[in-house]
Amino acid sequence: MKRKFIVFLLATVFALTWSVAAEASPTKRFDKTTQSCRILTFYNSGWVSAGAKKFRQSCKVCHFRGNDKGAKFLYAESKTMKGWDRVFFRKYPQCAKDGSWDKINQEDLLAINDYLYRNANNTYDPNDAEDCG
Repeated sequence: MKRKFIVFLLATVFALTWSVAAEASPTKRFDKTTQSCRILTFYNSGWVSAGAKKFRQSCKVCHFRGNDKGAKFLYAESKTMKGWDRVFFRKYPQCAKDGSWDKINQEDLLAINDYLYRNANNTYDPNDAEDCG
């Protein structure tokens, strides 16, 4: 009985560890808008990437804490990977209504989405060397 419990416990720990690792540090993303597979690395989608810079220059102009525009405060971990993909595919209404999406070219939108997707909620793995930078 004790042996079965230990085997069960080990299997549970392994399953939980594997499921967390499967979410962490994505290396690719399917973009519904362009119907293409995007390869993600630290340099093209990490915090040093053009997407990170464009996010700060384009999105954080309105989406900062305490803004007077009524825009929700956003940062990379505000949404999950699927959540960020949904935002960029549907082009959420408020930003679409005021023309903010139209001010950003397609290449920059892809870079911003890559950055947010790779750094989304539940994607950081402190045990992965690639996440260290």
